[in-house]
Amino acid sequence: MLNNATVLNLAMILEQNATTKPDATAIVYGDMRFTYKQLDDFANQVANGLKSLGIEAGDKVAIACPNLPYFPFVYYGILKAGAVVVPLNILFKPREVAFHLRDSDAKAVFVFEGTAELPLAQTVKQGFDEVDSCKHFVVMTANPIMPTSIEGAMTFGQLIYDKPKSFQTSPTNPNDTAVILYTSGTTGTPKGAELTHLNMTMNAIASREVFLPFMGNGIDRCGVSLITLPLFHSTGQTAQMNASIYDGSTIVLLPRFEAASVLSAIKKEGVSFWVAVPTMFWTLLRHAEENNLDVNDIAETLQVTVSGGAPMPVELMKQFEEKFGVRVLEGYGLSETSPVACFNHPQLPSKAGTVGQPLFAVQIACVDDDDNPVPTGTAGEIVIRGHNVMKGYYKKPEATQEALRNGWFHSGDIGVFDEDGYLSIVDRKKEMILRGGYNIYPRELEEVIMTNEAVSQVAVLGIPCPKMGEEVKAFIVLKQGFVMTEDEMIDWCKTQIASNKYPRFVEFRDSLPIGGTGKILKRALREEIG
Repeated sequence: MLNNATVLNLAMILEQNATTKPDATAIVYGDMRFTYKQLDDFANQVANGLKSLGIEAGDKVAIACPNLPYFPFVYYGILKAGAVVVPLNILFKPREVAFHLRDSDAKAVFVFEGTAELPLAQTVKQGFDEVDSCKHFVVMTANPIMPTSIEGAMTFGQLIYDKPKSFQTSPTNPNDTAVILYTSGTTGTPKGAELTHLNMTMNAIASREVFLPFMGNGIDRCGVSLITLPLFHSTGQTAQMNASIYDGSTIVLLPRFEAASVLSAIKKEGVSFWVAVPTMFWTLLRHAEENNLDVNDIAETLQVTVSGGAPMPVELMKQFEEKFGVRVLEGYGLSETSPVACFNHPQLPSKAGTVGQPLFAVQIACVDDDDNPVPTGTAGEIVIRGHNVMKGYYKKPEATQEALRNGWFHSGDIGVFDEDGYLSIVDRKKEMILRGGYNIYPRELEEVIMTNEAVSQVAVLGIPCPKMGEEVKAFIVLKQGFVMTEDEMIDWCKTQIASNKYPRFVEFRDSLPIGGTGKILKRALREEIG
């Protein structure tokens, strides 16, 4: 018997284009091409395979995979089966794998076999073996017809063998959980943000509408989106993969970010749209400068780039735009907001140093410690409400209540709205340095230090100080060919930064720790400090 319950499944964004433009190219990986119909066929086989394993609607299924075609095959297959996708960071150690599988109640896990440098399947299997509730281990081999050496595992080829290429997608409701994205854990134990089919579908649609001029309109032309951000991360997953699949655009996958590979892919595939984190822009810029590359032709195909995931230093943005002749648009979001919440809309003037204005049907405010709105131009905690906000943290009602109090998601970030409604991210609330009673925001200092011609990268942290409570320390990477002493850098900072805020300590390094999503890992630096 049929009923009139509202049905929404994120996988429907794929099914729409598999029907209307089945022969259009959906995925490009090296020399391989997959049409929308082929992508949908594989996803249907995965869904049928999961049902044969006893996976039911609402069950959790994890995936640990680099940016390979396997990821969308499995991702949409899990959704079609009515199950919940739990993406895993491919850099996790066995202990971390075990935590995420156990905390999410995963019933199965898909794992790419990996390489000699990154034996992914072996690592994940060690964590899997510690979790009794996770019963199925599926290995995605480089050659789908080859067996796996992982004991007790089945291969992707075995799972989908003889499975039908048709499947009636599970009739999930808009508020059913589609994906559980785990927070980075920078403020404690990672928490699983439950993102619904409505959250993820609306964020893909809203992102597509923002990026439409650069992605194609799905009818007359097709944009080409290069994905170098890991697909297990919310930005690559929603703002690129899901938004592109909804649009009917072509996705070019790179499993590893390398400057030369990015430039080659842009030229070869006619990439029009690229989203990255600031460290990727920095690496691409340094590569072009140090190798004296002529990159004038990049702007002929690449129409816009987007920076997200971490604040983009204004000086870096200016240098990149001048070198490549390509506009950089900065946005803002979190795992808990699906992720996009705010963006410098392409049809409006950009303001360097801001993340633009709220996304369609998303409301953002800055509030004080009592959750009262602060005046324009005043710093306050960023709070968000709208279709993009998670329904809560999985199995953590107290943390959910704290984060979603008074009907708003409390981000923990400090922001300022200007008179035109553009939002600037001042800093993480918990990264704020309290020195002698003064609030100091590391982002502000990092922006200033980046204007020094010798500085390539910087991370500012607070370190314990018996007298002042905390002191300011800057970890700095110098550009190639520049030499500077720590005292010289401190003296320069004194001329640029207020006396109560400039770094009293500077440490030069050859590099800064970078996480799997390309962000500078301040947590790793803090652990060194102790």
